[in-house]
Amino acid sequence: MSGLLWPGDHRADGLADDAAVLRGMVAVEDAWLAALVAHGVAPAEAAADLRGLVTPEDLPALAAGAESGGTPVLGLVALLRERTGGVTADWLHRGLTSQDVVDTGLLLAVRDALGEVVLAQRDQLTLLRDLARTHRDTPAVARTLTQHAVPTTFGLKVAGWASGVLGAATGVAAVGTSLPAQLGGAGGTMAAAVELTGSPSAALDLLVDVAGRLGLVAARPWHTTRAPVAAVGDALVTATDAWGHLAADVLVLTRSEVREVSEAGAGGSSTMPHKQNPVLAVLLRRAALAAPALGSTLHLASATAVDERSDGAWHAEWETLLLLARRTVVAARQATDLLAGLRVDADRMAATLAAADGVRSEQESMARLAGHAPEGAYLGAAGALVEAALAEVDAFLEPHHETPDPAPDDRGEPA
Repeated sequence: MSGLLWPGDHRADGLADDAAVLRGMVAVEDAWLAALVAHGVAPAEAAADLRGLVTPEDLPALAAGAESGGTPVLGLVALLRERTGGVTADWLHRGLTSQDVVDTGLLLAVRDALGEVVLAQRDQLTLLRDLARTHRDTPAVARTLTQHAVPTTFGLKVAGWASGVLGAATGVAAVGTSLPAQLGGAGGTMAAAVELTGSPSAALDLLVDVAGRLGLVAARPWHTTRAPVAAVGDALVTATDAWGHLAADVLVLTRSEVREVSEAGAGGSSTMPHKQNPVLAVLLRRAALAAPALGSTLHLASATAVDERSDGAWHAEWETLLLLARRTVVAARQATDLLAGLRVDADRMAATLAAADGVRSEQESMARLAGHAPEGAYLGAAGALVEAALAEVDAFLEPHHETPDPAPDDRGEPA
């Protein structure tokens, strides 16, 4: 895909694409073979470094051949055996099944994208924290159901954006550090691994070793329990939800008749030179509108999983998850740029508030009920609410806070 009709797609180059899945699948085969040798199951001469034996140049042939078997694993294994030969070829893939390789390889491909999203969210939280503190007491008008409501502060609005991004970042970080390996064998019983190793406990030790080499969590087989995939999708959709909320507010505030904020370097029009379109906010809203349908497909696939390997539901997940991950990375980087260049017109906000009709009516009625004259800006606990929200952001941004680790290399060592 060129990304022609998904502007910004180049921001996700090298992430959650076919080449990343290919690397992930080869990493699974490599880690499994290395563990078989390390545990004395396969002979020492079977050891081989499979990394680099298959390259992106092999993708067209692998993709074309995938149709005959329903997955690219048959062609991949054949290619690896051809390029290794001998004892290595005899032991390669023994004890695995195609679902192990696809599921685990897919999560490895998505892991890097999750890490990039969290890094972007941390940058956004820093920008939002600074923006909220700068405008903690900047008066503005609150809008409810499209109408002027009561006085508020722009800092409180920004703190709301920050809370959304923080919740999403917490979810993405959590799912990124708990991705499970799928190593159940043909029917999820690990029967081949038990046969090879001699006992269930030895087979489970092998599973733990392989998961560790890949930097994943050792887990029981989850062939048709698809919660791990749906959880990744949920985390990504929640991220786009937060940016969609932010973008929707920015789009309202950049309207010509409002003009309380603007985008730096906003886009122009092909025919109207006076326009400066809020392009990044538009593209963020696009991502937020498109992501839930992709997440829904993952849940539909999970709900219709059947037997010990699903007939179609499993297959529907693959490209869906990759597309959702790529688009989330794109949106993450666009959101950072939007916030870095957001211009705030505090004078315009104050003027809008001053000109708004009826925004003090609630204050007046509450004061009458309390038996005193209305006074002050009627901002309630806005300042305190900003500080409370930003304390949570500060806690997340502390260096010790857990975020997805850099991806290990194919043998479990830091890259």
